[in-house]
Amino acid sequence: MIKRDTLAQWSAAGRVRNSGRRSAVNFTAIMTLGIVVMGTGCASLPGPFLTKASGKQVAARPSLAVDYDVLIAEMALGDQDYAAAKEALGRAIEKDSASAYLEMRASRVDAHMEDLRGAIAHAKRAVELDPEDEEPRILLGGLYRVARDVEGAKHALLDSEGVPVSDGAALLLYQVYFESDRLEEALEITEYLVVNRPDILNGFMALATIYQRLGKPNEAERVLRAALVDHPDRFVLFTRLASLKRAVGDRLGEIDVYREALERRPTHYGSLLSLAEVLVTANDVEAAIETYEAIVANYPNDLKAVRRLASLEFAAGRPAQAATVLDQGLIDFPGHFEFAYSLGQVRRSMGELARAREVFASIPLGDSSYVEARVQIVSILEEAGDYPSALAEVNSLRTIAPSRALEFHAAGLFLRTGDFDTGKAILDTVLAEDEGDEEALYQLGVFYGMAEHSDHAIKTMMRVLEINPNNAHALNYVGYTWAERGEHLERAEDFIVRALVQRPNDGFITDSLGWIYFIRGRDLLRNESAILGKEFLIRARDQLNLAAELTGGDPVVSEHLGDVYRVLDEKRRAYEYYQQAVDMNHREDEQPDLLDKLDNLRRELGEL
Repeated sequence: MIKRDTLAQWSAAGRVRNSGRRSAVNFTAIMTLGIVVMGTGCASLPGPFLTKASGKQVAARPSLAVDYDVLIAEMALGDQDYAAAKEALGRAIEKDSASAYLEMRASRVDAHMEDLRGAIAHAKRAVELDPEDEEPRILLGGLYRVARDVEGAKHALLDSEGVPVSDGAALLLYQVYFESDRLEEALEITEYLVVNRPDILNGFMALATIYQRLGKPNEAERVLRAALVDHPDRFVLFTRLASLKRAVGDRLGEIDVYREALERRPTHYGSLLSLAEVLVTANDVEAAIETYEAIVANYPNDLKAVRRLASLEFAAGRPAQAATVLDQGLIDFPGHFEFAYSLGQVRRSMGELARAREVFASIPLGDSSYVEARVQIVSILEEAGDYPSALAEVNSLRTIAPSRALEFHAAGLFLRTGDFDTGKAILDTVLAEDEGDEEALYQLGVFYGMAEHSDHAIKTMMRVLEINPNNAHALNYVGYTWAERGEHLERAEDFIVRALVQRPNDGFITDSLGWIYFIRGRDLLRNESAILGKEFLIRARDQLNLAAELTGGDPVVSEHLGDVYRVLDEKRRAYEYYQQAVDMNHREDEQPDLLDKLDNLRRELGEL
């Protein structure tokens, strides 16, 4: 859809002329008159008051020259009082009915007032008064464009022989034709421009646009290539060529265009940046990194380019190089602590937890990254099992930036430090405000589960499901807990399936369903239902493989796969998955038996 111009936009586009014609305003007289008015005071000027300007009322003086009315109009326009300006210009036109300038000024005021008919009438009169002047014709053509009056625009912008009255008129008429979907006429007028005025770049651009709209990308490219001959230094042409390639899905062609541009000017910023991003889109990360390195080398103050380079190095599996880029960013851009936050994340991914914590701690209070950086420190402390220090950090944050998430986190950490009562009291305080708070009830259920009060946990989760039967996390929690306890397995499966309906791509809920299949298959094998038991185990294996894919790899999922293969008596595969779980830095509180399973299999396989 073509965006429609508003009348106000056309009015704003007009120029104020002072060409010295008889109809032009005598600005010297206006200035002199302004001095007189200021000197004598408004009290000495009888008559009705029309407008206020800079806090002073200005009176209408029908007996004074036209310049006085124009001054009142300009003062009214300064106050955006268009009605007063219109009235003043009306009086000026009565005094000087042969002024094309006054008619154009009145036309623009009408345009501001969204009076299209009045604006056109004044602009037509301006053309009649000064038919050789381009400006009133452009104004009138623009108004007809807004009115979607193609014939009116043609009459305003073409001379008696059908030739555009100016280059500007030709470009405006092209827009009128294009927006009215009269593409053949748009094509004709842009070809006229390109042939007769090759020095006007917009003519080439317009002609290329028409060919592209007509579904002729090769013709559009031919036009843009021709434009490069006459305008070799206009890099906007390379941008259009690249856009043309992108529109037809030619990513390699788009890349070639930017490289061609860089052959002419190797350090052109726009071309380098565009090339880098299209290389990222094309998954050519190495070439994108090389291009961003060139940007950083030539434009070292480009903070965004430095960050982008670091993120690409990290995405390419080179965290050390990413850290080097970010370290330098901290030196080059002191005070930009987003580099510190990113560096902390990279150091943490590398297992350099002490250095990561140090970097996160360098972000000062008041910086936008401060709270999240401290949360990262909390996470590092929890991974190290230092729950008292983690709790101290969270309690500090609760004072600085209180939030529900921090309240829930604090409750869990109080429990981990052995203070069940304080942790529960925090959750009770939240629930006191709303007993039906779904999120707070869910957190309370998790809290009971962490405290190994599974009956209370299930009871609380059931309250969540009374409020919202489709709460996927509560459904998953209850279903998985039942499976771990070996009870209500069919109902547990139903809960997990319902959860997956809500969150079909959740790897952890997918793992829960696989685990239920495993429990059911294992129990059937124990009860000598070998065929049906093996069917459930195969379903478990497939579901857990899907879970591994969805999570991107998780130690619990790997352990579950090991358990499946162990029961299927595929000991070597089971061993591989147990080892994989260990290598992923398994969670000891969730996987207390993993190392024993691995040692037992080693003995059975004769590797101990």
